[in-house]
Amino acid sequence: MNTQLVEIQPREIKFIFEVKKQCSCAVHLANVTDQYVAFKVKTTSPKKYCVRPNVGIIKPKTTYDFTVTMQAQKSAPPDMLCKDKFLIQNTVVPFGTTEEEITPSMFVRDGEKYIEETKLRVLLISPPNSPVMQQAHGFSKQEASHETPSPKEHHSPGLPANGLIKQEPSYEAQAPIPEEKMQSRVVHHTPPDMLITKMEAIESVKNTDDSRSLKAMDNMMSFPTKLAEFFQNKDDESEGVKDVEESKLKLAKEIEDLKSKISAMNSKLAEAEYTILKLNEEKTSTIREKEKLKQDLVMLRRNGGSRKVRIGFPPLFVCMVALIGLMIGFSFQA
Repeated sequence: MNTQLVEIQPREIKFIFEVKKQCSCAVHLANVTDQYVAFKVKTTSPKKYCVRPNVGIIKPKTTYDFTVTMQAQKSAPPDMLCKDKFLIQNTVVPFGTTEEEITPSMFVRDGEKYIEETKLRVLLISPPNSPVMQQAHGFSKQEASHETPSPKEHHSPGLPANGLIKQEPSYEAQAPIPEEKMQSRVVHHTPPDMLITKMEAIESVKNTDDSRSLKAMDNMMSFPTKLAEFFQNKDDESEGVKDVEESKLKLAKEIEDLKSKISAMNSKLAEAEYTILKLNEEKTSTIREKEKLKQDLVMLRRNGGSRKVRIGFPPLFVCMVALIGLMIGFSFQA
C-alpha cells in the first residue's frame, strides 16, 4: 500500500524567532482517503517543543490541525540555523476509532501494516524589527550605494577612458614652421605611460578609501548588534544572579523546614523513650508480683501437705456429749 493517506501543509515548520519569547506554528492535516486515519507527532527535541495534540484521529475527507510551540530560548542559534526535525506518522485504523483508543502499538511496523512517515524540518525566521534583519537591510543599502556603474570605454581619439584626455600624435601634413618659432611654441606633454600609472595610483587610492569606508560602515552596522549582545549578556547575568538568590532562599526555607521536622522528631523520640521506660517498670513490677505469687503457692503447698485430714468427731467431743446426756437423763428421773 503506497497510496497517500494525509496531505500536510506546510511542509516546513516555520517559527518567527525572538529571544526569550515563545513562538508557535500551526500544521494542517487533510485525510484524502475514505477511511479513519490515526496520526502521531514525534520530534528530536521533546523538551524544547510542545505539540498539542500529538495524537489524533482524522475522519474520512476531513481536516485536522495541531500546533507546535517552541519554548522561550535564552539565545539565538548561530546563523539562525536549527537542526531539529519532526516526524508525522499516519496509519489506517478501524472505522469509529476514538482518540482514547490510540495506543503506541498502532504505529509499530508489524507485518503488512502500512505506516506513512513524513519528516518536517524547522526554519527560524527573524522578525522584521530584529537587529539581524536591520543589519541585513543596511548591508544591502550600503552595497547599492557603493556600486557605481562601470564607464564604457570610448576609443575615439579625442575622448579617452576614465575622463582623462589622451593626446595622440597626428600624422597629417602640416606647413613647416620656422625653427625660431618652434622653440617658443614647445609644450611639455606627459607621455601616455605616465598617465596610465597616475590613473592606476588614483584608482588604488579610491579602492583603499572605499575599503576603509566599507570597514567603517561594517563596524557601525555591527555596533548595535554588539550592544544588543552586551545588554543580553547583562540580562543573562542579572537573571543568573536572581536565580542564585532564589535558589538560596529556597535552600534556607528547606533548611528551616528540616530543622522544624527534626525538632518534632526529637520530641516524639523523647516521648517514646519515656513510654518505653514506663513499660519496662511495669514489666519488672509484674515479674516481681509473679515471683511472689509463685513463692506463696509453694509455701501453701508445703503447709497443706504437712496437715492430716481427720474424718469423724474427736473423742473429747464424744465424751462431753455423753456426759451431758447422762446428766439430762438423771435430771428427768429425779
